Amino acid sequence: MKHFLLGAVSGALLLIFGALLYLRLGFAEVRGDLPPSAGESRLMNSAVHASVRREAPEITNPAPSTEANLIAGGKSFLNNCAGCHGDPRKSEDNSATLFPPIPQLPKVGTQYTEAQVFWIAKHGIRRSGMFANGKWYPDNELWMVAAFIKRIKDLPPAVRAALEEKPATRAQ
Repeated sequence: MKHFLLGAVSGALLLIFGALLYLRLGFAEVRGDLPPSAGESRLMNSAVHASVRREAPEITNPAPSTEANLIAGGKSFLNNCAGCHGDPRKSEDNSATLFPPIPQLPKVGTQYTEAQVFWIAKHGIRRSGMFANGKWYPDNELWMVAAFIKRIKDLPPAVRAALEEKPATRAQ
């Protein structure tokens, strides 16, 4: 039994040392214009989801999901997020421009809760292009965006109509 445990510990240490050596010698592919391997994608996606679930406190959105708040959140999304995450008024797809691919929220929605979407918007996701918006936008605005994103695939008709309206132009 003693030899078995010694062998198991030695094998685990050898595996860890090999993985660290692989990374330190630069064999891991880091170019942003090549897709990651399936294993890397699975590993990193599960790590991001697990970290967000652990870090984001499950609190209720303090900005109620009224039509006015959804419209405000939608306008903020259109001005600040749609360039990467997709415009619900258009069918273009920007998902293949970066790795990891950018979630096209109008098409795929989100599996995160509102509190988790808020946390991601506020703190960002390291090495993904999703920066921390909490430095530039107040929490209340980020909560309205989170409510909008959570409902982006099932928005009330009045909210959709309000976001389709063109801004009024000023007379010159």
